[in-house]
Amino acid sequence: MRAAGPRALIAVPKGAKTLDVHGTWVLPGLIDAHIHLSTAAEARDAVRAGVTSARSGSTNFYQDIAVRELARQVPAQAPRLKAAGVFVTPDLGDTVLADPDLTPLARLRDGARSAEALRRVVEVNLALGADVVKTRVNERAGLPDQDPLTQVYSREQLSEVVAAARRGGKGVLCHSYSEKGCHDAVTAGVLSLEHGAFVGERTLHEMRRRGTYFTPTLTAIAGLAESPDPVLAERGRTYLPVLKRAVVAAHELGVELAAGTDSSGGKVLPVGREVELMREAGLPAALRDPHGHDRRGAAARRGTHRRPARTRVRRADLIVVDGDPLADVSVLKTPVRVVRAGLAVDPAGSPGTTAECRFSLPRPHHRRSAHEAVPEFFRRTVPGAA
Repeated sequence: MRAAGPRALIAVPKGAKTLDVHGTWVLPGLIDAHIHLSTAAEARDAVRAGVTSARSGSTNFYQDIAVRELARQVPAQAPRLKAAGVFVTPDLGDTVLADPDLTPLARLRDGARSAEALRRVVEVNLALGADVVKTRVNERAGLPDQDPLTQVYSREQLSEVVAAARRGGKGVLCHSYSEKGCHDAVTAGVLSLEHGAFVGERTLHEMRRRGTYFTPTLTAIAGLAESPDPVLAERGRTYLPVLKRAVVAAHELGVELAAGTDSSGGKVLPVGREVELMREAGLPAALRDPHGHDRRGAAARRGTHRRPARTRVRRADLIVVDGDPLADVSVLKTPVRVVRAGLAVDPAGSPGTTAECRFSLPRPHHRRSAHEAVPEFFRRTVPGAA
């Protein structure tokens, strides 16, 4: 991204490919703060859905670390990704085969529960290049034979995970559901709480005080309600309204929210659906941060810049939608064009090959630089994000 402003004041490089986006809205690329990308196809699907940056929710065999490198080598085929490596969980299962340094953990009768075992998993993750660490405090909601309110790690065990991650300069995201589990995770020092359906007001106040983020993954819980498994379907129908109330309570108390789909298993869900569900829960279309600053974003303000804005050259991550997202957030689910690192990507087809695009707009929009458009949440987990 070299400049932004009224077309009459911008010098377009000779030979640059142009995209005519008259009548549409141009936004910074979307961020999915909780996604499981294990294949190249999933990575491509995420970009086509408008996700140009993402944070991994872990993979079984460090595939997300490879996806991160794919994004650096071929940007149009994968979002900028912060990798979490393997899940720090009591039962590692086949993940002990992900690296030879994990195989000794297969001898542990009770799984990865001791301080030494927890440190080992975190340290192997960091040695292999993980950017963040993913752990859990409760069982999973997506498995009918598990109870998501059952706690698997104590506050002390979570503190070991957090301390090991911090020694490597990394933060921890924590899978959670029960109020006690949420509170233990937050007071142990995690960076973000994932899912958190039954998080209570006491914990939300603590999150606000500590600056802990909340990634509710409403999309995943809504998906449970549509499951053919009756246990999962009932769980989804029960949890979704509770989680929506938690999202509204978090917003009202000033807790920072992040949108994540928890996509996995070959199906990438649009992060725009997560935004839509947040809106349905009762969040305003234009959020304000705890200091009262408007967060409407680049496309929400028109005509506020009369001169072109120039920054040092950055690779542009942008999406084009066919309506005002403040009036109808559902447009975020189906971007009509995606630009990833300056490369035009067809949401319905193959990535383009142009190295530079010029947007032709009907009238000037207020624009921030790509770096300014990245939420503080992502900057804290993605050093140098743009």
